[in-house]
Amino acid sequence: MEAMEAILSRRSIRRYKPDPLPEEAIRRVLEAGMAAPSAGDERPWHFVVITDKGLLAAIPGFHSFSRFVPKAALAILVCADPSLSKYPPADYWVQDCSAATQNILLAAHATGLGAVWLGVYPDKIRIDGFRALCRLPDSIVPFSLVSLGFPAVRKKREHRFDPARVHRERWSGEPKK
Repeated sequence: MEAMEAILSRRSIRRYKPDPLPEEAIRRVLEAGMAAPSAGDERPWHFVVITDKGLLAAIPGFHSFSRFVPKAALAILVCADPSLSKYPPADYWVQDCSAATQNILLAAHATGLGAVWLGVYPDKIRIDGFRALCRLPDSIVPFSLVSLGFPAVRKKREHRFDPARVHRERWSGEPKK
């Protein structure tokens, strides 16, 4: 799939077929995540691949928007190691892990998989839940969760371009309320 088509047609998929994903597909989406840009090339990310159905089933117990995750083939927990920061006290790991998460979503879509981004950071309940579930060290911050699988639904492309959100040189107009 061509890059612009992948970007413009990607949609959040929350319903999956029961089939497991091939290891090559998992590696490809992780490779895409690790190819994301990062501040100073610090690459502060770590990825926890969760395929165990018991672990997937435990996630809705502390993440209220994840009821569909147990039906996914797997989920990838994108984590940050803030100690890798090259520019303290600035913490660019949030932007870096956001870029990695988006790359995973785009790679999944481009290869025919369905995926959705679930926020974890900065919600303390979710952070603590994933720290316990995945036995994360205290120094590692769980940032986002991406559930993945073969899509059980196909969604049409939405046109989201809104020229009212584009400003040239200076702010123009009032923000929509």
